[in-house]
Amino acid sequence: MKVANIQMRPEFLDREANLDHAARLLEQAREASIVVLPELFNTGYNFQEKGQVEGLAEDATSGPTSQMLQEIARDRDQYIAAGYAELYGGKVYNSQLFVGPEGFISSYKKVHLFYNEKKFFSSGSKLEVHSIGDINVGLMVCFDWFFPETMRSLMLMGADLMLHSANLVLPFCPNAMVTRCVENKVNAITSNRVGEEFGLRYIGMSQITAHDGTIVHRSPESEEEVWVADIDPMSGRDKSMNPLNNIIEDRRPDVYKLD
Repeated sequence: MKVANIQMRPEFLDREANLDHAARLLEQAREASIVVLPELFNTGYNFQEKGQVEGLAEDATSGPTSQMLQEIARDRDQYIAAGYAELYGGKVYNSQLFVGPEGFISSYKKVHLFYNEKKFFSSGSKLEVHSIGDINVGLMVCFDWFFPETMRSLMLMGADLMLHSANLVLPFCPNAMVTRCVENKVNAITSNRVGEEFGLRYIGMSQITAHDGTIVHRSPESEEEVWVADIDPMSGRDKSMNPLNNIIEDRRPDVYKLD
């Protein structure tokens, strides 16, 4: 299956320009079956006041971002995951839109908020796995990666492939995703952004990681890039490491402390 990550440089608070730019980048990924865009790709990230994000938050199904991505997904028989600010129930969430040929599928609300996000967003309360044909995909937004429980839970829920929209500023994620994928025998697409906003520098290095820890591709640190790769999303379904070890069967929940 062909998958793509899109590494872009959003313009702060300029949704129209960002949607136009993303549409052009998506054109370069039209051969991919699954495409991942960064976190908050349509607005930028480093909000300075709550009114900025509230003015750009939108409905998951009828908002301009969702409408554009749904149209592209239908036209190209494609699945797209993309980060945006969602308005839901009077609250604003740092969410990941997931759409496909059938239209809107879901809007995952980020569970683990990072730093100043806590001033502007409400946190989500559940993880999500969705089936697209024979493949199960887990949805993740940026800082979710930092908590091993996230990908472990998604794997136990059946996820074969993690769709990870990010705005990474810490340097650890690209290398850490190798461990996350190996310890869960899953594949992952991490799409980050580049550029700077009010003192935050985004590290780029979007990455496609295989279940055995192979880095299929890592993007540059400061340039936009669209990368299409051919992977087998179900390649990690056999959870055996050798004839005597299986990463699910060998777990010991009876001795772990989880709260």
